Amino acid sequence: TEPKNALVKQYQRMFEMESVRLSFPEEALRAIARKAISRKTGARGLRSILESILLDTMFDLPSMRGVEEVVVAADVVEGRAKPLQIYSERRNGQESAG
Repeated sequence: TEPKNALVKQYQRMFEMESVRLSFPEEALRAIARKAISRKTGARGLRSILESILLDTMFDLPSMRGVEEVVVAADVVEGRAKPLQIYSERRNGQESAG
């Protein structure tokens, strides 16, 4: 069996390669589990759920400047919002200096 949150940790590592922290509040993780249960896919369906949630963000990640953290809340999992992008405080200063 895989360790708890193994898939989440894999995605977090991918984001870390771009120096961005990826976080999932507990309620988001529960929403992902509920979605897998409702699809009757169980643990095997978790990867496709996470991929569908993060695909656009992962595609845009290399060009995102100043993004420090991406937060996936429950409303993102339920399709009512997009992942929240949190920018670093230094963003404006760096852009104006360049």
